[in-house]
Amino acid sequence: MSATKLLLVIPLAVVSAYISLVGLMYLSQRAILYPGASAAAPPEHASWGENVSIRTPDGETLHGLYSQGEPGQPSVLFFLGNADRVSNYGFFAQALAARGIGLLAISYRGYPGSTGTPSEDGLLTDGIAAYDWLSTRSDDEIVVLGQSLGSGVAVNTAGERPAFAVILVSAFQSVLSLAQAHYPFLPVALLIKDPFRSDLRMAKLKQPKLFIHGRRDAIIPLSSGEALYQIAPEPKQMLVYDGSGHNDLWDVRMIGDIIRFLESPNRSVSLHSP
Repeated sequence: MSATKLLLVIPLAVVSAYISLVGLMYLSQRAILYPGASAAAPPEHASWGENVSIRTPDGETLHGLYSQGEPGQPSVLFFLGNADRVSNYGFFAQALAARGIGLLAISYRGYPGSTGTPSEDGLLTDGIAAYDWLSTRSDDEIVVLGQSLGSGVAVNTAGERPAFAVILVSAFQSVLSLAQAHYPFLPVALLIKDPFRSDLRMAKLKQPKLFIHGRRDAIIPLSSGEALYQIAPEPKQMLVYDGSGHNDLWDVRMIGDIIRFLESPNRSVSLHSP
C-alpha cells in the first residue's frame, strides 16, 4: 500500500472505530447504569420485614420489603443504589425498629421481584408509587432516603410529594455530569438517555436535608455531592466521612447519624458524631 493510501486509510479506520465505540456505548448505556437489573424472583421468605407488592400507575408491579413503624414514629422510604438488593438491609431495618421507626425499601422495575425494564422515567414513577403506597399505611412522617443512583429517585420523590425530610447518601449532581467526567471522549450530552438531573430538581426541596458522602468516593466523587449540596435550599447539612469511599459507608457511625437526624426536632446532626 502506498504512503498516500495509508494516510487515507488510517484516519478512516480511526473514525470508523470511534463511531463504532459511540454506537456501542449508546446501545449499552442502560446495562451500565442498571447493573442490578435481573429477572430473578424475590426470596419466598423475607430476610427482614415482610414482602410487599406495589402497583405503579403505568402497570408495573414492584417488590419491596416493609417493616412497619410504631405510632407517632417516622417511616423511612429507602431508594437503593444501582447494583444493590433490598434484602441486604436487615441490619438497618433492625436498628430503626429498635427505635420504633419504619422502613420500606423497593426493588426498582426490572430488578429482582419487580416487572418492567429500568429507565429514568420508570424509576421516578416507581419512587412516587412507593411513596403513595407508604402514605396509605402510615399517618406519620415519611423521610425519603436515597443512596447513589437512588439519590436521584429520592430528590424527585421529595420534590413531588410532601416528605418531611430527605437523606441523600453518595448523591450526585446528575448522571449526565458523572458520565461526562468518566467518558470525556464521548458526546455524552447527545447520547445519554437517563441524565437524572438532580441539580434541576433540587430547588423544590424545602424540607430539612442531610447529605452523607465519603471523601474517598471514586465512583461518585465528593465534588459531585458537594455541588448538589451547594445548590440545595436551606435547611441542609452535610457530613463527610474522611476514611470512607462509595461502598463502605454503612457502619454504626452512619446508622447513628441517620437515627439522630430522624429523631432530632430540628433535623440536625452533630458534625462530630461518635
